[in-house]
Amino acid sequence: MKNMILLFLAAVISTACGSNNAQVDTVAIEVAYDQDKYQKAYFAAGCFWCVEAVFESVEGVEEAISGYSGGKEKNPTYDDVGYGRTSHAEAVEVIYDPAVVSYATLLEVYYGSHNPTTVNGQKPDFGRQYRSMIYYTNDEEKALATAFKDQLDASGQYGSPIATEIVAFKKFWKAEAYHQNFERLNPNNSYVKSVSIPRLNRFKAKFPHLLKKNH
Repeated sequence: MKNMILLFLAAVISTACGSNNAQVDTVAIEVAYDQDKYQKAYFAAGCFWCVEAVFESVEGVEEAISGYSGGKEKNPTYDDVGYGRTSHAEAVEVIYDPAVVSYATLLEVYYGSHNPTTVNGQKPDFGRQYRSMIYYTNDEEKALATAFKDQLDASGQYGSPIATEIVAFKKFWKAEAYHQNFERLNPNNSYVKSVSIPRLNRFKAKFPHLLKKNH
């Protein structure tokens, strides 16, 4: 069975992940994926522009979509989430082929691309809306995520406790059109140049074996 996702690509002028003064020009593009072939996973780790770009660089990931999750409010907006007026976090929906990349590898990507010991934020963005979260959709994901976190804590690799929250997935709200593929479409944006691209490059340097060939 085929499932169609309607993604919106945008040209945006903005200065920070929390900025609300973007100028938007959107173009709709349809992306098709086979629902029987691909699975979905959900993560939060700071600004979703950065997290989306990291996961989209990984072989086996078909698409990463920016949005909001982890809160109780319906139909959250960027302004409300960004200003901390909701209980949601900026999150990403990762659509991936489990025959190519496993959920365990996605956990490695997740932890390897941010500082999971930071409470409520990732530099330079701080607040509960930028907290580190893994949203599990079944018992297997919960067990894998919990074991991975426990192993990292026990290893002493970070020198501080892992702050990542592991919670049951409830609902993912897609972010506004102009947030999708933001890092790729806005390489000259000041935040992208100073935060998103360096974060992506650090990940790529650590995990070259996980990257798509065009990366």
